[in-house]
Order: sequence, then C-alpha cells, then structure tokens
Amino acid sequence: MHVLKDVSQQNPREIAVRVLQPRPRGEYIEHLLEAALAQAQLSSADRHLCQELVYGIVRWQATLDWLIERKARNRPTAALLLNILRLGLYQVFWLDRIPNHAAVNESVELAKKHGFSHQSGFVNALLRGYLRDFEATRSVLAGLKTSQPDLGYSHPQWLVDRWQRQWTPAGAAALMEWNNTPPRSFARINTLRADPAKLLVQWHEEGVTYELAHHDWFDENLVFELKSHPSLAALPSFQDGLFYVQDPSTLLAVKELDPQPGQTALDFCAAPGGKLTYLAQLMRNQGRLLAHDTDRERLQLVQQNCARLSVAIMEPAAFGNQVPPPPSAAAGPGSVPRFDRILVDAPCSNTGVMRRRVDLRWRIRWEEIERLKQGQLALLRQAAPHLKPGGRLVYSTCSLEPEENGAVVKQFLEEHQRFSLVAERQLTPMVDQVDGAYVAAVVEHSSSTL
Repeated sequence: MHVLKDVSQQNPREIAVRVLQPRPRGEYIEHLLEAALAQAQLSSADRHLCQELVYGIVRWQATLDWLIERKARNRPTAALLLNILRLGLYQVFWLDRIPNHAAVNESVELAKKHGFSHQSGFVNALLRGYLRDFEATRSVLAGLKTSQPDLGYSHPQWLVDRWQRQWTPAGAAALMEWNNTPPRSFARINTLRADPAKLLVQWHEEGVTYELAHHDWFDENLVFELKSHPSLAALPSFQDGLFYVQDPSTLLAVKELDPQPGQTALDFCAAPGGKLTYLAQLMRNQGRLLAHDTDRERLQLVQQNCARLSVAIMEPAAFGNQVPPPPSAAAGPGSVPRFDRILVDAPCSNTGVMRRRVDLRWRIRWEEIERLKQGQLALLRQAAPHLKPGGRLVYSTCSLEPEENGAVVKQFLEEHQRFSLVAERQLTPMVDQVDGAYVAAVVEHSSSTL
C-alpha cells in the first residue's frame, strides 16, 4: 500500500492532496485515507474536513476537471498540481463553510510548498477567475445536470447511458444524486448479546445519537441510524459485541433465506460476516453454520466478528471451492453434503453501493459486468448440489445491473429445472433509501441428484 510520510504535522488539505495522488489499481481511496488519518494528529473537525475533501474531490472529479479545462488551455500534467486545483474548486463550489478567499489563498500556498511556485500565479488566476464568475458558474453547473449529466453528476458516460435506459433520465439522475451524497451509518442490534432497550440507554451514556430505522424486511427495534457518535471502535458497546454496523439492505437476503433454529446452513461467500452473524442471530445460536470463503484472511475477519458478537454456531469451511460436510452430518463415501439453507452473496460490480465506494465509478468498466456474471453463475452451480430437497437457497448481490441479477438466476433455473423461484426483489437507493441490493430465493423440489 502507498504510505504517506510526515503527515502528523500536516493540515487536512495537505493530507487530502497527498492521499489523492495516483495509486495502483488495487488500492482503494478509503483505505489510503484511513491509513493517513491514523498517522495524523488532527482534531475531530479536521478529520471530518479531510474526509469530506478527499471523498468529495473523487466523486466530483469529472466536473472539477471540466471546470479546470474551461479556463486552462492545457490541463496541468502534474498530478499534485491538478489535485491542488481540484481542492480549491471543490471548496469554492461545494463547501459553504470555508470562505472562498481562504480556499484560494490556501491552494496557492500549497502550490508553492510543493514546488510549483512558477505556476502559483496560474493557480491564483484560475481560482480567482471563478470567484468573479461564481454565480454564473453555479448556474452552468446546474444546467449540466440536464444537458450533460455525465458532467453534471460526475459519472462515466457509459454508466449514465445504461442507467437512463434502465430507469429513465429522471431515475438515473436520482441515483447519481444519491451516489454523490455521504452515506449514512446504521447499526443492527445483536440480540444474541444485547437487549435493545438497555443498549439505547448505554448509547446515550456513550454519546451516541440515533433514529429508529423502519423497513418491511426486518423487525422493529432492530436497526438504528447512527446520527452522531464518537469513534465506533472505541465504544464499549461495540467492543462488547452489542451491535454490528451494516446497511439495512444487507438484511434482506437473510430474511428471504428464512433460517430456523436447529438447521444446518452454509454461507458460501461469508466474508466479512455481516449477513452470517445476522443469520446466526435468527437461528438463535442453535444449529450449525458453516462459513465458506476462498480468501483465508477474509475468513479470519469472519471469525473475529463472530467472536465479538458471540456467534457460537459458526465453523469455518475449507478454503477453495470444496465445501466440507456439515459438522453434524454423517455423509457416506461419495455422497454430497446437504444443507437446509445456503446463502450465496456473490462478488459483484457493487454499483448498488457506489455511494460508499467513492472511487468505484472511475474503476468499473462495462466489460467487467459480463465477466462477473459468469463467475456468479459458477458460484450458484457450485453451491446448488449442497442444498437438501425442500431446502432454500438465496442468491444476492449489491449490484443494480440486470445481467448480474435476474439474468443470472434465470440462466441457473434454465439449467437446473428441479429448482423454482419463490421470491425475488430489487432494492434501489432512489426508491428504498438504502444501498442497492438484489435478492432471489429458490427451492429444490426434487430429491434427484443434480
């Protein structure tokens, strides 16, 4: 991972422009920012400002670069100088709490500090030019949302075209608006350890403010939106496993799985463990629950979460594609281990959680969706033979793309006609006000071997 140096004495803007430096494709901006802030000695307010600057500039990168090109014949080639200009423009047009003249002056000083003294006049002229044209530019930016939505909402053109075909221009605009706003935090009460009423009292003592979340796929007093709080990891209620942080959308797949106490269940793609620990909660810690993942480190994260939340029925499965027999099953030689419930929460394009994965819009390519579809179908094919007759299998993604969702299930059902679809639902952010998610439940209605 790219490591920042000497950040402890830097201000939020200094850290922001360094975090935004070009990075290898495998490194995510969230991880780089987290590492940088861990090294820095910043107040809570400055930490929040740094996060706002980094995430905001990444989200609005296309629009910011368009603004730069309007007043510069040639966009700066030095990545650091380009980020300094983005930083100044973002503060001017997207942040109200920072005086415009201060944003300009600080950007000019950053340019000088980082060896761009000969171009500091250019930085000053470009930013001050936009101060003079402030209201006119705001009007232009508003108009772009209709005339050029890829620039107006800062999303790739191919994604805008796809979503407009899928949901109409108005629906696509609402989704992109959602993606450009900071995500909310939610906590699911861990009823294996916590009494909701007592936990709310403890949260009050810990300085946590909250609101009850309501949706039709989970019980009342289970999920709360966290409005303000100290560091969650430092809260005794978190350390004691009284709650788990996850978006309400992630609970739908487990609800449709309908796990019962005493059953044997398999979570085929278990990491990091949010759905699995809720599954154990609905099973009341009774039965057997296998956690399978091809990544050893990610499976260790599942084990850590289970230990914190007091999930006693989880047992890690073998790595790779092979699924061992249920711990309580006596499978004979050559037989296939069978489960009452199987959850296949498949790796996907993550377009339903683009609000949280801030640089995803610039990483994803349309070719990946077809590649992912084949991998998702392969996971279903691998998991299906392990379902008991009459058992229930749930396929889920956090994608909004039909190719990864309904198309995968349709092809699976065409190949496996002993299965039938019993439930299907797509959550969309602009309609349901949660992360995007797709869930389909199928059952096997024959005891024949697949």
